[in-house]
Amino acid sequence: MLSKKAQYALYALVHLARTYDHGPVLIKDIAEAEKLPRKFLETILLELRTQGILASKKGKGGGYMLRRDPSDVNMAEIIRLFDGAIALLPCATYRYYEQCAHCKDESRCAIKSYVKDVRDETVKMMKGISLKDILERENWLLSHPSETI
Repeated sequence: MLSKKAQYALYALVHLARTYDHGPVLIKDIAEAEKLPRKFLETILLELRTQGILASKKGKGGGYMLRRDPSDVNMAEIIRLFDGAIALLPCATYRYYEQCAHCKDESRCAIKSYVKDVRDETVKMMKGISLKDILERENWLLSHPSETI
């Protein structure tokens, strides 16, 4: 399950993707529109800025904005930033590997093998979902109210 931090980051980024090319957006406006706690959102947006995903402008007309096009920011990047490993087991992660204490030989562990397959497919799918894709799905769902998720 995604942490609140990762969830709120995604909600905020989608909001900023909606307003891409319209200039900076105030934290309070993002928080109100997405029903996010402002103080927590401030920390998240600062981290996204530090990682080069957002830019900010101070003063009148200031706020936060995407530094990159919405099609260039994917879910895997955001989830890894806030939640770390995407794999279900530490021995099956790509970037956050930890040796398994239960396996005699990890290279022959069927559980690790399957979890690694799940990780690979999950990462592949998440890398293929950009903020632009999320907006397109959102618009499609709004225009097809009888469809359910």
